[in-house]
Amino acid sequence: MKILYAIQGTGNGHLSRANDIVPILKKNAETDVLVSGIQSDVNVGFDIDFRLSGLSFIFGKKGGVDILKTIRKAQIGKLIRDIRKFPVHNYDLVINDFEPVSAWAAKLRKVPCISLSHQAAVIHPNAPKPPKTDWTGKSVLKYYAPTCEKYGFHFKQYASNIFTPVVRQEISSKVPFNMGHYTVYLPAYSDEKIIRILQHFPDIKWQVFSKHTSSNYSAGSIEIRKISNGEFINSMLGAEGILCGAGFETPAEALFLGKKLMVVPMLNQYEQQCNAAALAEMGVPVIKSLSKEALLPILNWIDQPKALKVSYNNETETIISRILTEWKTRIFSANDAEINPLSHILTYHNLNNTAV
Repeated sequence: MKILYAIQGTGNGHLSRANDIVPILKKNAETDVLVSGIQSDVNVGFDIDFRLSGLSFIFGKKGGVDILKTIRKAQIGKLIRDIRKFPVHNYDLVINDFEPVSAWAAKLRKVPCISLSHQAAVIHPNAPKPPKTDWTGKSVLKYYAPTCEKYGFHFKQYASNIFTPVVRQEISSKVPFNMGHYTVYLPAYSDEKIIRILQHFPDIKWQVFSKHTSSNYSAGSIEIRKISNGEFINSMLGAEGILCGAGFETPAEALFLGKKLMVVPMLNQYEQQCNAAALAEMGVPVIKSLSKEALLPILNWIDQPKALKVSYNNETETIISRILTEWKTRIFSANDAEINPLSHILTYHNLNNTAV
């Protein structure tokens, strides 16, 4: 069986998870890798066979997606051409982590394409949702990368096809410790906005990782650091607590490490609002935005003595094995039926007429 594993390149979570998933796929099947999109800071430990521009969402500096930049950066004509030209027919199965080019190419050419993503879990009926539904955001989750079946990752196992997070080996293989600082990753906010809020807590050492700076600098007790995957991991390992957006991978890693966690969901980003609802249900403090109204909740969070304890077992290999086994059976059964439409009927007839 020949597989295409297609990954969304916006943000760091998809590629972080892929570092663990790709080697398992390659061990079990002939696998090519496609990455589309920009805005990722993760170095990958595998070869990428196809790099496409895809359709990326650009982080702003006021707590949400920069819609104008997203529209300006979008190359809709190229996206359509890529969908039409991509050789998806060369694969028996597409495993899709919220990647639009392969998903739409597979849909047009009727190639089996399944989701293996956090987004697939977010839209599951059993997964927590915010009180107010964002129909535009919900439509993006549903139609951005359409697939014929969904397997998902979430903070809890809300259904049989939803699994707990894949915690990358760079985190799971390490022993956490506590140096007393707080790690901050809020890429949708400007450095100035973050400093303006955190300077109200001068007794706390803050290590802020920023997408908006090319050099490290300090502002009182606040260290602003350019993005470095290794330094970010070390900062999280030694942190007292982690203040971050309501994405998926960073909060999941914070929970796995037993760190105090507070999240700030991106504005007008339905997926993060859903994540915030799930985390709040688990007991994680959530603030709506990085504003003066957040000062008291942040102080209360700093003063709380204990972190939420969760247990995320490493089941990645078992999950991939289950999915591949299921789809090998389906694909080869479908191929047999196409070659001989009567094969299933004859087999059933013969089994039921065998002498006992």
